Amino acid sequence: MDAYSVTYNNSIEKRELSRIYQDLFAFQARFPVSPPISDKSSLTSTMSSPRSSQFSSRHIGIIGAGISGLRCADILLSHGFQVTILEGRNRIGGRVCQETLKNGHDVDMGANWVHGTLDNPIFEIAKMTGTACSGWDATQLVCDENGELLSTADRTELADMMWSIILDAFAHSNLNSATISPKESLYDWFKQEIPKRIPESTDGWQRKRLVVLQMAEMWGAFIGSPVYSQSLKFFWLEECIEGENLFCEGTYRDILAVIAQNALERAEVKYEAIVEKIKYRALETDDQQVLVQTRNGETFLFDDVVVTTPLGWLKQHKEAFEPELPARLSVAIDSIGYGCLEKVYIVFETAFWQTTTTSADNDIQFQGFCQWLSPKYSPSTNPHYWAQEMVELASLSSPKDSHNTLLFYTYGDQSRNLTSTLRALSSSKEKHAYLISFFGPYIARLPNYDATNPACAVVDCLASDWLGDELAGYGSYGNFQVGLTEGDKDIEAMRHGVPERGLWFAGEHTAPFVALGTTTGAYWSGEAVGKRIVE
Repeated sequence: MDAYSVTYNNSIEKRELSRIYQDLFAFQARFPVSPPISDKSSLTSTMSSPRSSQFSSRHIGIIGAGISGLRCADILLSHGFQVTILEGRNRIGGRVCQETLKNGHDVDMGANWVHGTLDNPIFEIAKMTGTACSGWDATQLVCDENGELLSTADRTELADMMWSIILDAFAHSNLNSATISPKESLYDWFKQEIPKRIPESTDGWQRKRLVVLQMAEMWGAFIGSPVYSQSLKFFWLEECIEGENLFCEGTYRDILAVIAQNALERAEVKYEAIVEKIKYRALETDDQQVLVQTRNGETFLFDDVVVTTPLGWLKQHKEAFEPELPARLSVAIDSIGYGCLEKVYIVFETAFWQTTTTSADNDIQFQGFCQWLSPKYSPSTNPHYWAQEMVELASLSSPKDSHNTLLFYTYGDQSRNLTSTLRALSSSKEKHAYLISFFGPYIARLPNYDATNPACAVVDCLASDWLGDELAGYGSYGNFQVGLTEGDKDIEAMRHGVPERGLWFAGEHTAPFVALGTTTGAYWSGEAVGKRIVE
């Protein structure tokens, strides 16, 4: 859940000192920005160039038709390469996909944010396609552990403090990563910093300290893992592109279509081709092609192969590579974390929460985000007091995209509990009943909720299950967890691959540091590998 702009390098001076921006500047210097190939005139002019014809006999295999694979194919095709994409699913997009709710609205089951607006190609494509994207102000409602709403003053003060601590953690990690213990977490940083900002002389200091620490748990919805697992040493790698983080109101459907257009028109795409073996060159001096074998027994020979499978898949299938991956690359794959962010959409008869309600301290007109901090009032369904985070979709900026839906984000053990329980239920009716029961205690604390009022009735529920998805690697995207010792070097090792032996890697886990774990990172990584192969 990414509405807040997660960057502290918002000045030229800070960017010059930032390791994350030094990496981005080096990337941009080597790989100048290229627009997506989206019209036939540009294709014709590119293909007719002398440079393109020299590659016409080169055949590149790309494993995976997600954003990185499609962008890589786009670059290679524009330079005259022959490209075959092996996609395990029956569709393109990978972890970018949509489903339709009963109210007729499409929703993203995977990526649904645009991370940063400054020089972000995904944001530019969104504008080009007329895909509405918007942000919200800070969290509008926060319920404490007893289910009581925080006052506007408390909510604003304590949320601002929480984000200030996070931004200071970015600065600390950027400057002192070499001396920070791999055992230290972002949660440890909060426990260290909160007493400095809320001394015992402050009125209500104990409660305020507790609330800020509980608010910090929402970081899990950024990375797909709990805040106490977030490495402080490599927290600097979590910073995003400058500018707002925007919710993709119109879904990623049209953005994906633009990225995929060239590949779908001019590459060979094999669907339901789940790769089981990749036999790459054993020596740099070998001249044999790279062999790829699929689960159904088909074999393919390529001059080079670009593996764009998710990091989670790589972790589960290192034995698919022959010979074994180089030791440094293998360690890198093992070392980087893999989160499990999941989504639950709950659709209502009306957006009952939008009506202005008078509370003790102010008039509440809820739009945007809501947090329920360590709830102790739902012990039968949530005995572990998992915090809840939600965004409501009735206040989206585009009227055609807004609908009476609450979108809950889960991560960590809560995601594992929800997805495993839903998998064990056989009917949609049972699944809907379970989701309504689980999230009911939190929905009941929204303004104007009345269980007896038909206007508050649930009409549909839909949940993701990336934890049960083999091709997603049983998770969502990469992150940087406690215990990591060489996170930046691990990313660089995966980014480099084994190019001298015909094996390349792309995906959000190989992106420039500032875009790791994002669709922008996937796009940039595919573009970079395509250009490296051309070089």
